[in-house]
Amino acid sequence: MIELRNLTVHYGRAIAVSDVSIAFASGSVNCIIGSNGAGKSTILRTISGLKKPSSGEILFEGEPIQNLSPKAIVERGIAHVPEGRHVFPELTVEENLKIGAYLRSDAAAVKRDLDQICSMFPRLAERRRQYANTLSGGEQQMLAIGRAIMAAPKLVLMDEPSMGLSPVMVAAMADVIRMINKEGKSVLLVEQNANVALSLSEEAAVLEQGRIALRGKAAAMMDDEHVRIAYIGV
Repeated sequence: MIELRNLTVHYGRAIAVSDVSIAFASGSVNCIIGSNGAGKSTILRTISGLKKPSSGEILFEGEPIQNLSPKAIVERGIAHVPEGRHVFPELTVEENLKIGAYLRSDAAAVKRDLDQICSMFPRLAERRRQYANTLSGGEQQMLAIGRAIMAAPKLVLMDEPSMGLSPVMVAAMADVIRMINKEGKSVLLVEQNANVALSLSEEAAVLEQGRIALRGKAAAMMDDEHVRIAYIGV
């Protein structure tokens, strides 16, 4: 479904991502793990059109998207849950969710999806008319995920969804990701929390200093000595 071919991305003269080639199939949860500054977020921002690559290709369902606008990429079926959530603080929960559907014209389907998200996230349903800045960190993360789902995506990009959350909320977030995948959406995670990411994923890649250092089945990576020492801490 999503394939990177020799992707290189610069910030000025600095290389953030260098000659990355990797592909993930549709229908599953997959992840890219690595330390802070490895280039994980840059890859997601480049897939979603927020950052343009210096060279290389990004293919989604076999079609190149690296030159498309962020709007066109959303229309193709990719939604991005950014690091730090970036909800609209002075809008209500419901208004934030509806913004996710701004490119959709199917009013009945939008209402159906809004009701489904409120069912999926009871806390959001309880707080539909509260301003987003009154929510806890975990609730804001749920809101950011719900807003992405409102775009009716085929692929959801999630950037550090467990960041800043308590262990209880991290476990709840993992359940949400499984639920989204069960609903038929593919998920690409980038995470520093390798234990969580690998436990959720089918395929995984390790990014180090902007390059792919290791890739394969997530379950096998859980037993890889380098991954366990460097990223899981056991």
